[in-house]
Amino acid sequence: MRSRVPVAALFALLGMTGLGRAADPRYPDWPCAQAKVPEVSLAAVWAGPDLDDVANKWKDNATVSALVPRLAARRTPLDEAEKAIAEFLSDSPARKEERGKLLFAGLFETLNAQRGSVMSGLERITRKQREAADAIRAETLSMHALQDAATPDPAKIEQTGNQLLWQTRIFEDRRRVIKFVCEVPVAIDQRLFALGRIIQQGME
Repeated sequence: MRSRVPVAALFALLGMTGLGRAADPRYPDWPCAQAKVPEVSLAAVWAGPDLDDVANKWKDNATVSALVPRLAARRTPLDEAEKAIAEFLSDSPARKEERGKLLFAGLFETLNAQRGSVMSGLERITRKQREAADAIRAETLSMHALQDAATPDPAKIEQTGNQLLWQTRIFEDRRRVIKFVCEVPVAIDQRLFALGRIIQQGME
């Protein structure tokens, strides 16, 4: 007969995945160690001129709307982004300010939206993990009942054991993904701040 599935060890594993009580009760599905900040405030990443007059105009500028996705992409190195920004801002002082404001307005809107999408995805995965944890617990108890039966069914035990193994692997894969993705909002914040500084310096 197969050895018993270690229930205590499995339940301990499920308990160490950040699925317990949330650090901030306002965001019960937030899985990351970092505090959840739903939106980046403009003041935290931009010390340049007021953007109110250009906030909704950047998409109307074909050059800006083409440049924003390129600069927002984390695969674009910052030194490459800096060169593109310098080239874009190579104009008269008055035009520099207008262009810089349009560019950062686009980056702020785009990266904030990306950040929000990532955070929503993390919370969806957390809810799936809770459901998966419940399923694993139920499957583990079912496995033990099969093993403890008066006349154990080896085929059924093997089938249940394989299902439990598969569920646990998926659970662990998701846990690793959550840990990795938790760093993405921070990376977006840092990129937005860095791009803001580059644009402000280019406008001077």
